[in-house]
Amino acid sequence: MKILFYGTASYDRDSFTKELKDYPDVQIDFIETNLNPMTAALARGYDAICAFVNSDCGAMTLEILAGFGIKLVLMRCAGFDAVNVAVAKDLGMKVTRVPAYSPEAIAEHAMGLALCANRRIHKGYIRVRENNFDLSGLVGVTLHGKTAGIVGTGRIGAALCRICKGFGMHVLGADLYPNQKLVDEERVVDEYVDYDELYRRSDLISLHAFLNEESYHMINDDSIAKMKDGVIFVNTGRGALVDSNALIRGIRSGKIGAAGLDVYEEENANVYQDREDQILGSSITARFCSFPNVVMTSHQAFFTREALSEIARVTLDNAQAYATGREFLPRSVVC
Repeated sequence: MKILFYGTASYDRDSFTKELKDYPDVQIDFIETNLNPMTAALARGYDAICAFVNSDCGAMTLEILAGFGIKLVLMRCAGFDAVNVAVAKDLGMKVTRVPAYSPEAIAEHAMGLALCANRRIHKGYIRVRENNFDLSGLVGVTLHGKTAGIVGTGRIGAALCRICKGFGMHVLGADLYPNQKLVDEERVVDEYVDYDELYRRSDLISLHAFLNEESYHMINDDSIAKMKDGVIFVNTGRGALVDSNALIRGIRSGKIGAAGLDVYEEENANVYQDREDQILGSSITARFCSFPNVVMTSHQAFFTREALSEIARVTLDNAQAYATGREFLPRSVVC
């Protein structure tokens, strides 16, 4: 099986090449160019393509790929909102993903963002580099004894619940399908509540919900108004869970006391790109970065050696399963 990997960086090549020794029938070509309708024709002569969360797998791209005989789209990520699944299904294309490569890595990054934004660690670091040892404006709050609200208690949310409990926090969960095991057996969730109660009671709120029509902009002016003054807010889920302008208003009003963002609505044009020499214009990202109580990273919550290794193994397992006609790994198949 010949696979064209779009939008690859050095760490993609390293992690996949390392695992390829166990998949002798799989051949990979790596290109830095990302997948979109203009670049889909590069897949001519391949059996499958591999794309990432920032690829354009819309209807036009898929139709072009199908025209070249591509029947398998391997997403080397958990999210597949970049894929027009309905069109892929109509075209007879199989779409797979990596459902859970490192829940702990993402949960750890979420807590890191919360700590950094709350205690202004990023500002303190810059000051010390400039020989400024003043503490004015750097005061935070102690998390021990406070209430954490985890929106979405799947594998990532559950991992963060364990971390928050280790900090001595009272942990609230909100989920359409509560995991009672986290309450009764693990005792890392103290109680499940509805979204409004979670907003009202939490000192720290972290998003780990799926993005769909119902959850789009679930964090908006109304939900922010229900939160405690000075709440610590973290999003490592999906950017569109949050109305960015509403969050900016919440920060300016003081309702949001600190924010840690690894994902944001504007990220597709920026994520994994070096735009250092460009002027971004009326950028929401630039507005967030102007606040001293906001910490932003570029979709790197997953980015650990262990996660990269797991992504490579599961993606290659999916490719081999398709090639040999055996069953895919559980929860890997999108359509």
